[in-house]
Amino acid sequence: MTVAAATAAALPALAALLGLLLGRRVRPVLIAVPAALAATALTIVPAAGIGDDVRESAVRLTPTGALDITLGLRVDGLAALSAVLVTVVALLVQVYSAAYLREDPRYSSYAALVSLFTAAMLLVVYTGDLIVLLVGWEVMGVCSYFLIGHHWETEAARSASIKAFVVTKLGDVPFLIGILVLAAGADSFRIRDVLAAVPEGGAGWVTAGTLLLLGGVAGKSAQVPLQTWLPDAMAGPTPVSALIHAATMVAAGAYLVARLYPAFLAAHPTLIVLAVMAAVTMIGSALAALAQEDLKRVLAWSTVGQLAYMTGGLAVGGRDAAVFHLLSHGAFKALLFLGAGVLIHVAGTGALAGMGGLRRRAPIAFWTMTAGLAALAGVPPFSGFFSKEAVLGAAEHTAAGHGSVPAFAGWLILVAGLLTAALTAAYAARVWLRVFFGPTREAAPGAEVPAHADAADYGEPGRGRGEAPGAMVWPLVVLAVPTVLFGFLAFPGLPSLGGELGYGELTPHPLTTGLALVALVLGAGTVAAAWRRDPAADPARVLGPVRGPALRGFDVDGLYAALVVTPVRLAARAARFTDGAVIDTYVKGAAQSAWLLGGGIRRGQNGNTRLYLTGLFAGVVVLALAVAVGS
Repeated sequence: MTVAAATAAALPALAALLGLLLGRRVRPVLIAVPAALAATALTIVPAAGIGDDVRESAVRLTPTGALDITLGLRVDGLAALSAVLVTVVALLVQVYSAAYLREDPRYSSYAALVSLFTAAMLLVVYTGDLIVLLVGWEVMGVCSYFLIGHHWETEAARSASIKAFVVTKLGDVPFLIGILVLAAGADSFRIRDVLAAVPEGGAGWVTAGTLLLLGGVAGKSAQVPLQTWLPDAMAGPTPVSALIHAATMVAAGAYLVARLYPAFLAAHPTLIVLAVMAAVTMIGSALAALAQEDLKRVLAWSTVGQLAYMTGGLAVGGRDAAVFHLLSHGAFKALLFLGAGVLIHVAGTGALAGMGGLRRRAPIAFWTMTAGLAALAGVPPFSGFFSKEAVLGAAEHTAAGHGSVPAFAGWLILVAGLLTAALTAAYAARVWLRVFFGPTREAAPGAEVPAHADAADYGEPGRGRGEAPGAMVWPLVVLAVPTVLFGFLAFPGLPSLGGELGYGELTPHPLTTGLALVALVLGAGTVAAAWRRDPAADPARVLGPVRGPALRGFDVDGLYAALVVTPVRLAARAARFTDGAVIDTYVKGAAQSAWLLGGGIRRGQNGNTRLYLTGLFAGVVVLALAVAVGS
């Protein structure tokens, strides 16, 4: 089983190497797609037979002189299920990209980077060592930088890639320190040893280490205060958004907490911080999604909020619920992003104002995205309904005082989750109505490609490129299957993943379910009523004065500029002034003094014998006078 897992992780890495070496001589799709297909088959093997077992193997790498680093694999239910999600979505993205970027001269490097990213994510999923996990974590970040900036000739893509890299690396600094703290406390980098060393009542090193790890979690999973990079990352190709920013990389933060969950459960302060972070992120991102004017940015802010559902479930002791939502969200959000690419391809614009009536022009996208939006909103019986119910059930269980997690965290996630459910239903209904119903709209000249847009999506302004190729459409049908059926199969069919709450305790009280359904009807109904009154107007007007700040992401970028960018620039200017006006002055003065002194000496050493003798005679006279005066 561990051999299958190792091979599954190695195949995409080999495909990336071959793609970079042979991409100009061999069609990249012939390398990337078979490797992704084989990796998918190999991840299904461990997932099918793992159950509640844990399979682990490790090989000691070169001794470091301190704590050993092991190249090991740990395959359990969590790793097996997450690996299937990664490889299935990666396979569909590779197939979709073959049609999406068929005319792109850089497609070979793109396909290789997607393969390398897949290998890195599988390394994070399967590894049993924290340092090796860090390697996969950082390789994902580098691949994300290049993939977001694929259209590097545009300013938006360059800025978005740099922003994503810098913001995520900002979170990776405490993340690295947290790994070192945990390893020092457990005297090992192996995840098994770290978890075994966690005392039952917790310890200072456990709390410090897990708090520091939250920096990396916030960065990779776009949680407050490091959430701003994800919406701008929509400048990358649409399939990249589906792979990296829906199903895999952004879920790595939640996956890490789930992987080290016994350590987090032993650190209650960390869980409280995680709960506050998740609650703020849920509500803020949902408001931002409701205000957005571009389809992909709506989905991007939606991803931020759904990731907060996962971290919220983890904060209240519901690891099974969080992983359940991670899996269901990966399917329906990948569907929504790939569907958005089809719609933009057909309409020629990603702006909601330029869409309308697309249910007739893109019928398959209409039906599959309807399922995806229903799952996103939590409409029963779609998968999102069951997974959100599991998170709310875990929050309710903790709020009632059951389990070891503080009840405050449960109440916070429960209230924020219900409010977010209403807002999510509102922006899902807004997208559904504006994109698929009403009169067909023409994109305004000069506005058909937003500043942050992925240029490869867009065809002729207002008309698009016509019907999408089959390779871009049938992945939507494949992803629609788990979007519709996964909830029935997984709740409570998934094996227990070792959280504080098992699946039997994740079914909420009927009152909580009723409140969630009321929130759903209230959110969607408010938007539908506003749209019926005036289909030409944007239903987001229901936000009132909040709409402007929400559209700008509550000006967090401006806050960063005021608190970080401006002080750093001022410090840089001060350093430049000090270096130029002070340090350089002293250095140049010392050099000038040496030059003048050397010039004076040079004038005296001119080869004139009479001058030398005169100087010698003068020196003797001076010495004689000095002796005479002294005596």
